Formats: sequence, structure tokens, C-alpha cells
Amino acid sequence: METLRAAVAPGAGGQVHVLHGLGGCGKTAVACALFEHATAGEGRVGLWVNASDTTSLRSGMLAVAADRGASEGELTAARSGLRAAADLVWDHLDRSDRPWLLVIDNADDPSVLRDGGWLRTSPRGTVLVTSRQAASRWWPGAQLLQVGVLPRADAAQVLRDLAPDAGTAEEAEEIAERLGRLPLALTLAGTFLAHQVISPWTLTEYGQRLDIDLIDQGAVDHAGDSRHLVSSTWELSLDAVAGQGLPEAQTLLRLLACWASDPLPLSLLSGLELGADLPAGRVEPALRGLLDHSLTELVPGPPRSLRTHGVLLDSVARGTPAGQRGQLAAKAAQMLLAVLPEIPERGIEAAPFRPLAPHVLALLRRVSAVVPVVGEGVDLPVVESAAECALRLAVNLHRSGDSASALAVGQQAVELARARLGDEHPLVVRLRQRLARTLRRLGRYEEAETLARRTLADCERLFGPSAPDTLESCAVLASVLWTDGREAEGSALMRRAVDGRIEVLGPLHPVTLRARYIILELLRGPELAREIEGAPAVLRECAETMGPDHTITMGAELSYANALYYAGRPAEALPLARRAFEAARRSYGPEYQITLASRSLFALTLAGVGEFPEAIAHMEAVVEQRGRVLGPDHPWTGNSVANLAALRAGDTSTR
Repeated sequence: METLRAAVAPGAGGQVHVLHGLGGCGKTAVACALFEHATAGEGRVGLWVNASDTTSLRSGMLAVAADRGASEGELTAARSGLRAAADLVWDHLDRSDRPWLLVIDNADDPSVLRDGGWLRTSPRGTVLVTSRQAASRWWPGAQLLQVGVLPRADAAQVLRDLAPDAGTAEEAEEIAERLGRLPLALTLAGTFLAHQVISPWTLTEYGQRLDIDLIDQGAVDHAGDSRHLVSSTWELSLDAVAGQGLPEAQTLLRLLACWASDPLPLSLLSGLELGADLPAGRVEPALRGLLDHSLTELVPGPPRSLRTHGVLLDSVARGTPAGQRGQLAAKAAQMLLAVLPEIPERGIEAAPFRPLAPHVLALLRRVSAVVPVVGEGVDLPVVESAAECALRLAVNLHRSGDSASALAVGQQAVELARARLGDEHPLVVRLRQRLARTLRRLGRYEEAETLARRTLADCERLFGPSAPDTLESCAVLASVLWTDGREAEGSALMRRAVDGRIEVLGPLHPVTLRARYIILELLRGPELAREIEGAPAVLRECAETMGPDHTITMGAELSYANALYYAGRPAEALPLARRAFEAARRSYGPEYQITLASRSLFALTLAGVGEFPEAIAHMEAVVEQRGRVLGPDHPWTGNSVANLAALRAGDTSTR
């Protein structure tokens, strides 16, 4: 603490400190103590980020950028992968008007920090990382500080503070030694002893039971594994909760062990019911029992959440009877599916879904694990439900514009799901389709094309040429090819997708409607001239089927205006382009990429009818916003700069 306090003293900065040690040894507690000192005692800005997985890290670091002044447009570009997110964050940290302390907690997989260059230094602040990884190769240039287990006397004092009447200092020291002097295990043990009311246990009685449990679980031979130490204490704590008339607490804790140790939104537990093992009316008392015995804790919102230590969850998961794992995992997946929209709208903010990412992946990881003992793994329908959760989450993140998080979730989900379902399962195929779409949006065209072609070939072989999954793969590959400048091949594939969807799903299905207007963006020349005649009918059917303000209708209007402009009919395009721009600005805000694209088209159509002053004003706004949001070197910014120069020169042939 002396070292860390010096690191946040006035004028200090440019340092990275890494607290490392066993799970449950108190690394986060030390970080909290420094955080309080830095914010209350030194007047620093306090910034706290959870780094247990890629999605949580990205979300937390972008929140740091927002706190230090990043605009919504800059954040949207970073989430979309149009701007390097880590560069944005550190640019704003470097320009912070106040010194800061940044805590990066739970960085147990340091590669998460390396991917994207998240861990850097700045003269404006100090970085503190907590991790179980001690190898210096992970932390070049950082000062490593080991958080060991507590000294014998201090460990005994934890027990005596929590349960002062349970025994002598010598007895407390003996029990503390058997618990490995690990703070998490000591806290659970002391809390257990403190809650004995009718027949309170002494430390001696607790030690007698502890000896049996430690021997049964082999903890004597695994003193370095904190899970074994913790399992000896949480089981006794649960016995105490059950003895107080709350046996359902064990079922609730086992359900929580299906998910991750990251904060779990309490709203997810709304309406929870697990039959006789956990009736709906017993969820609240069971949760209160877990809270009272320090088996979980409340995290203030928004959103209000539960946080359970990862070492505890791993231990509980390992100890869950094989016969209950499938039922609990199925319920965990069902609860996630209830809050993840199956067909999310485009542009909807992903904030409610990002906190679920670590829990979705943790569930999929647990159910996809290949168990060596036959009969101990969960059934395939449960694995499919968990994979469906991951697919919905990836779609939600992608359509919200958070492409980088969508990519991270999709890549992990594919690897986890294929372990049990195989690479040819429809859900794995759909996850790969989503990955290809996300790679394309991130500008990784070669990777996107390779994946999209392979997925299309697999779909044709597995499901047939007219199956919905095959037609979706056609649309995905068509978009990749068009973006990469191969309009003819892309439009042919999209035509196949349109015709197939009309035949299989009908002309008014939302998926069909979207394909029918997207093809307008892929066509040029005579083919566009032929297709454009049917565009008014498509627009009308979108409005009648989905509603005039639906994102599909908005997209159809923008595509129709774009097609008219490129067909050399700017006067007809102008009113549609104006409405598309105004609708996008209302729905997405002024700096969202769809808004900027529609504003650019609006400027071009204005120029096409000779309204150069207004056209130039709009294109200047696009250049300014894209330059600020995407940076001056982004291709889209360069295109806007070129368009602005052409408009100023009076060139009406700008494309």
C-alpha cells in the first residue's frame, strides 16, 4: 500500500502496477483500498474496468473514454470497429483535465489486454492491474506486487473479528492455517461461525469438520489450489443456510455457478422458478441467505447486480451432482433467451446486453466441455440452447454497431459450440455467418470472403440450395464481394438470395423485404435501370408490412434514393434522400454511420439539382464528423473529402 499510495501522490503518473496472487487472496480488496485513497484523499478521477473477458474490457474502457470526454460519435465508431478503440481511450486519457487512477480488475487472461493494445501508460495517470498471472513476460515495464496469503496472526484475526466468541487466538490460528490463510476462505468460515444461533459451533468443532472435508477433497495435497480451500468452507456455509430453513439457497448458488463471476444483472432473476428445489416464492429468501453468509454480494447499479467470486463458482460447479447439471444449465439458458431479442432492431443501443456477454460465454463453456466420464455431460439440446444465446448476443451486438464485441463473442462461441455440436450443426453455421458479416463490417474483407465462401459451400452440401441458411450465406457473401468492388458477382448472389427467399419465405417476410431493397445498392448500369422500376412497390410494401418508421422501411427509402441518384435521376432522389437523412438523424443521432451515409447522399442529390451551397454545407458537416469520429486517414473520411472538393469545384458527376 505504501508503494501504491506513492504512485497516486500529486505529480505521479506514467506507471503500471500489477497485483498478482491466488484467486481469493484479496487483490481486488487492495485495489479498492487504493481507489478510495486516490479518489477521496488525492482528488484523482477513479476509473474501474473489469477485464475478465474481451467484451467486458472493451465496454469498460470505452466507458472510460466517455468519462474523459469522448463524443457519442467517437464511441460509436470505436464500437463499430471503424476506429481503433484502444487508441481512442488512451487519447482521451492522455488529454484528461484531471489526474486519474485506472484499475483493470480480473485480468486473469493477460492476452485479452494485449489484443488491441489496451494496457499502456500515460503521464496523466496511474494504472493498477489485478491478475492471477505472475509471469513477467505478460507485464513488460510494470512493477509486479505479489498479494500472498495473510500472515498467520492476521489470518486468525479475520476469524476472530467475524466470530469473536468462537474460540481462542491459538484455535483461530490453527483453523486459519488449515484454510491456507486465504482471505476468501477465512471470510466464508468466519461468516459461517457468526451465523450459528441455536447451537453455535466453536472453532474446535469447525476444525473437526474441516479436517474431514479437506481429506475427502484432497486439499491437503493441493494447498496451492484455492478452489479446494474454498470448497471446504462454502459447503459448511450452505449447510448453515439450510439449517436456518433455506435449503433452496444451494440450488440458487448452483444456478449462479452456470454463469460467470462478473456482475450479473438482478433483473435476470426476475420470475425465477425451479420447481420444488427452488419455488418462485423462495428465491428472495434464498438470495438473502447467500448474501448474509458472504456467498455472493450486491453491486450497486445501474444495473443492480450480483457478484460471486470466480473461485467459489468454479468450486460449486465442480461439486454440482451430474444429474442436476443439465436442468440447471437449461434454466440458465432459458433465462438468458428471455432477455435477448431473437430479431433485434438495427441501431438499438447494446448497453443492456453487454453485461450478459461473459455469462453467455461462461454458460456455453460449461455445457460444451467434453466430459471424460460418459453420462456426466449435459444433453445436446442444452448445448444448443446455450449456443442460441451466443448467436442472439452476437446479432444484438452487431446490429447495435458494436462490431468489435460481436466479433469477440462470435469467435469464442464458434470454438466452444463446435466442441460438442460439430462444425456442421446449423447453429455453428449461423455463428460463422454472423462472423463473416462482422469481419466485413470491420474491413477485413479477405477473411470475410474466405469464411463466407466456405459457409455457403457447407450450407449447399448440408441443407440444399434453397434452404434459408443457404440463402443467408448467399446474401452474406454478396455483401462482402460488393464491398470489395466485385459488384457483378455480388449482385448475382443477392439475386439468388432474393428469388429464393420470395419462394421459401414469401415476398413480405422481413428477411425477404430487406434483401429486395439491398440489391438496389449492388446494381449498376442497365441492370439497375431495370430493377429500379420495381423499387416504389418494395418501399410501399415495407411501409405497409413493417410500418413507416421501422428500420427496414428506413433502409428501403435510403436504398431507393441511392439507386435513383446512381441511375442519373437526382431530382427524383432528392425528396427520398431528405426524408432518409431526417429519419436516420431522429433514430440514430447525428454521428451514427447510417446518418452520415444518408447525409452524404443527401448532399450529392442536392448538388445534382444545382443546390450547391446547401450541398456543400452538408458535405462539410460529414467531413468534419467523419474526421472527428473515424479519423482523417479512414477511407470513408477520404471519400467525403474528395466529394467536398468536387462539390466546391461545381462537379455534378460526383459519386
